[in-house]
Amino acid sequence: MTKLCVFNHEGIRKIGIVKNDKIAIIGELQNELGVAGLGDFAQALASAPIGEIALSEVELLAPVPFPPRVFGIGLNYSDHAAETGRPVPNVQTWFMKQPTAINNPYGDVQKPVVSNVLDYEVEIVVIIGKKCRHVPVERADEVILGYCIGNDVSVRDWQMATPTMNMGKGFNTTAPIGPWLVTPDEIGDLSKLRLRAILNGEIMQDGCVGDMVFNVPQMIAHLSTAMTLLPGDVIFTGTPAGVGVAKRPPVFMKAGDIIRCEIDGIGYIENRIVDEVKVTVIE
Repeated sequence: MTKLCVFNHEGIRKIGIVKNDKIAIIGELQNELGVAGLGDFAQALASAPIGEIALSEVELLAPVPFPPRVFGIGLNYSDHAAETGRPVPNVQTWFMKQPTAINNPYGDVQKPVVSNVLDYEVEIVVIIGKKCRHVPVERADEVILGYCIGNDVSVRDWQMATPTMNMGKGFNTTAPIGPWLVTPDEIGDLSKLRLRAILNGEIMQDGCVGDMVFNVPQMIAHLSTAMTLLPGDVIFTGTPAGVGVAKRPPVFMKAGDIIRCEIDGIGYIENRIVDEVKVTVIE
């Protein structure tokens, strides 16, 4: 399985290929991994390693730290729609997370000073690898660079305050992704992968990618009908039942909690919840 990663070692950001418990080092990261930087991944696949390092000796970073855009689809699992008391959508329902929400796979997630209703959503994430428009369903695989794990952390009161949901989905640090990017040819049958969210050791979500209402090719076809997709675009594909807001009583994340999101065949990401420290920044 080809697992491309971005990592920090001794203050230098590098790119490599994960093999078991080691990373085959390709070189230093030449670009900010957004639109232009995806060329580093292509180079990694074609280049010979220049060295090797143990996974335990590095800090894994988000595989696409600076995406042009971060898309999210709502209510894309029928069991999740049911637990929220809403009908399964007939039309894909999209919102935007913000590029500044992107977080490292093991980075801290901030609980905002303005809310106490911080929720988790385990999701499989798609990374677009080619500029594309009007992509038919049967050709969607041509534009997928790879897959990773994501947690669509949601600030529920801000999310529900407006119809677009964008504010509650876009807080800083609320889109941890990783731990690496797995190429499509190595992922196997995507529909058979199981995904789980585990809060403080307790399984909260346990679903199957095959239960999506709209599958990945349908999502790409739909989005690219309206707009040109760009290399580095990140697509959160929806979450199964078991979110905290639907529990009785509701379960929301607080400082000190550990949320782990895992997907068979990819791995896991794990994040500690910390209280945000309010600091005014003007640069």
